[in-house]
Amino acid sequence: MKRHTLLAFAVATLSLGLVTTRAADNELTDAEKAAGWKLLFDGKSLNGWSNFKKKDIKPGWQVKDGLLVCVDPHNAGDIVTAEKFGAFELQIDFKMGKGANSGIIYHVTEEGGAVWATGPEIQLEDNEFAADAQKCGWLYALYQPSTDAKTGKPLDTTKPAGEWNHLRVVISPDGSLHEMNGTKYVEYVIGSEDFNNRVKKSKFGTMPKFAKADAGFLALQGDHGEVTFKNIKIRALEPKK
Repeated sequence: MKRHTLLAFAVATLSLGLVTTRAADNELTDAEKAAGWKLLFDGKSLNGWSNFKKKDIKPGWQVKDGLLVCVDPHNAGDIVTAEKFGAFELQIDFKMGKGANSGIIYHVTEEGGAVWATGPEIQLEDNEFAADAQKCGWLYALYQPSTDAKTGKPLDTTKPAGEWNHLRVVISPDGSLHEMNGTKYVEYVIGSEDFNNRVKKSKFGTMPKFAKADAGFLALQGDHGEVTFKNIKIRALEPKK
């Protein structure tokens, strides 16, 4: 390819925004800041988090080498954000310890005795060795990916224990979705007839405050093995409904 052609291609690519600068871990690019993203973990401290219904955090949660780590699930518990979120987009990187089980729970309120008594849970799990039948990326007990024709099992694009996964979640009255490592897992509408029927048939059907709040805290579970997080980014959305 001639030099002037290469130059023209480079200019066109830049003008289309196809060349981007990736932020360092736990940082935002200027473009992300302009788009309304904010960090929930700065890579240095536990600022902005506390144990559920508490003001502090148990020592089982630690910051290690720029990572948020549940190092001792026997002395960690669930942690929640200081801020409440309604409609939002969340992106987060995580990796599981062998056999570990965790979760991300949203729209959590203090009306329940546990975070999962009010907020739906996005399951996080080492699918190979953890005992729970609910797999990573599913909306716990409510929605799971369609069957993969190649395996005859629900679609699974998670990586093994010890490797990083990227989860993208959109929660909105217009429609919610989970994407695992770039693959769409589930779509649902909170409060729809289908959603409510699934709740009634699940263990959450006996919990009167479950999935009733339009906004709430975001929670990370820390009681079933080691789990590590970084690049926890969120931005508020304006629902159309």
